[in-house]
Parts: sequence; C-alpha cells; structure tokens
Amino acid sequence: QVQLVESGGGLVQAGGSLRLSCAASGFTFSRETLSWYRQGPGKERELVATITPANTPLNYADAVKGRFTVSRDNDQKTVYLQMNSLKPEDTALYHCTVVRARRYWGPGTQVTVYS
Repeated sequence: QVQLVESGGGLVQAGGSLRLSCAASGFTFSRETLSWYRQGPGKERELVATITPANTPLNYADAVKGRFTVSRDNDQKTVYLQMNSLKPEDTALYHCTVVRARRYWGPGTQVTVYS
C-alpha cells in the first residue's frame, strides 16, 4: 500500500531554514509526480510545490518562490523541501502527496516559525 512519511519539521526562528523529507513506499516512486501541500492555522490547505519524475520542479506557490526548493532522490524514494528565509506565515502542517487513482497524503510534519 502507498505510504508517505514526512519528517524534518520543527520550531525555527524567522529567517532560518529547515529541510523536510518525505519517504515513500508502496508504488514505483520514480514514475510519479509528487507534491507538497501545507495548511496553516485558520487557513485553507494550499499547494506549495510539485516535482515531476524527472526532478523538474513545478507550481511553486507565489508565497514561497525564491525561498523554497523541491527536489527528489529516486534511488532513496524520497522527496525534499528545502525551506530558507522562513517567515511566521510559513507556519503550517506540511504534507507530501501522490496521486494514484486517488490522492494519498502523509500524516504531515509541523513547521512553526517564530519572530
């Protein structure tokens, strides 16, 4: 079965950096597009970034362009989200997802940015 497990979240001061990881299993990782979503307190869930099987980033949210970078390691079956210059408004639960017949979600990793 499809499993996605995020890690790397935490508490960080504004201006700091974090790297999120998402370990995947249960499907042919190298053939699938994956995405990062986030949902902040009192906010709707939003797409953060997408990455193709060929490691091409797509669809960065305007709020994160120039600060976040999505990447993947097909050998390790892991997708990453490097987050730099973090802002308090980046505080959210971050999920990675993959679509296979339906969208699968990991449980998420919490990122909290304080000023």
